[in-house]
Amino acid sequence: MIIRKPQVLIPESQLDAGIIRKLERYARVCYKSEDKIGEHNDNFLKSIISRGHESVIEHEKVTVMFIVDRGITHEIVRHRIASYSQESTRYCNYSKDKFGNEITVIEPFFLIGKEEAFRYWEEACRTAEKCYLALLKNNCTPQEARSVLPNSLKTEIVVTYNLREWRHFFRLRCATPAHPQMKQVTIPLFLLFKEKLPLLFDDIEYDRDFPKQHYAEVVLTDDLFMCE
Repeated sequence: MIIRKPQVLIPESQLDAGIIRKLERYARVCYKSEDKIGEHNDNFLKSIISRGHESVIEHEKVTVMFIVDRGITHEIVRHRIASYSQESTRYCNYSKDKFGNEITVIEPFFLIGKEEAFRYWEEACRTAEKCYLALLKNNCTPQEARSVLPNSLKTEIVVTYNLREWRHFFRLRCATPAHPQMKQVTIPLFLLFKEKLPLLFDDIEYDRDFPKQHYAEVVLTDDLFMCE
């Protein structure tokens, strides 16, 4: 069994500043003020967003890949205005060589330093792996054997939201009440969005008390996802 940390992958081109100019162009159609493109465009778009007219920013989208546990993806897919492509436990057979003949699970950071609690978690995951592999050896299909796999099972999910939905997503999933493993991946991702596209994300609050040492790695890639 492999224990790994969560991660987020995002093509760098997805957060190009040119996206702001495109959004301004779309928005100015409403006022037939295309002749003013580039003139105080920050104030123009900020004013539109501050008035709640966010449909304009639905015209552009961003795609990322989350590498998290299946418990977290169950929350991610509750966001409806989206496209998802997720690693399937119906079709992936973790007893095969391509998976190293073992399952991979995501480390629960909140158990680090709690030796006995971590041991119970690890023991539960190893028992699940043992039973999963045994079911496959007893002629069960992957979709049948997956019934014993834990929530901690690592999965990869490609997520595409328009920019309005990303704002909604970050408001919910970076807030203090959000699940700690959700905040582990969403807060550093949000901070990247905020750095690259401040005009669209500067006004969103997040849990500033979440420990930075537990932030997941956010990897900027080329246009193609550089998956492990």
